[in-house]
Amino acid sequence: MRIPAGTYKLGPEHATLTLRTGKGGAASKAGHNLLIEVSSWSATLHVGDDHAGASLQLSADSRSLKVLEGTGGIQALGDDDKVSIKQTIDDDVLKGGTIEFCSSSVEPGSDGGSVRVTGELELLGKQRPITFELQAAPDGHLTGNATVKQTDWGIKPYSTLFGALKVRDEVEISFDGRLPAS
Repeated sequence: MRIPAGTYKLGPEHATLTLRTGKGGAASKAGHNLLIEVSSWSATLHVGDDHAGASLQLSADSRSLKVLEGTGGIQALGDDDKVSIKQTIDDDVLKGGTIEFCSSSVEPGSDGGSVRVTGELELLGKQRPITFELQAAPDGHLTGNATVKQTDWGIKPYSTLFGALKVRDEVEISFDGRLPAS
């Protein structure tokens, strides 16, 4: 489905924005793959006729990340563990820094149901280019995924146990929601 022309305000009330991390290192069996939700964010998607002048802007509060689940560890991830991980993300990884995305181009995909978005992602004051696709279903369901390498933005992936347990450099970002009325 083509996204109808209009300006769409998106946020947690219409969609989820999540991060998935993986684990690595010699002690990776002890760690967890994490599913983290961004609970405070907003985006504006503008689509013109024939996608002319289309744009996407997103802003997220780096302190609003919430650990939803951890899989693959030796023992279950408890509520105290989730709070501790959130604190580590806030203090040591993202440090309350800026998360902003601004598109430079939004173009219809060759299949007619997707949109190719290219732009600049700003993390902790560093901007880097990123490209991803959004898929639009006939019922207005909108999904998308992008993979970000933390080191590309100067972020050192978290590690513990003298590096024997570490978060993988690649983090998958997912969007899943419904287009609101424009």
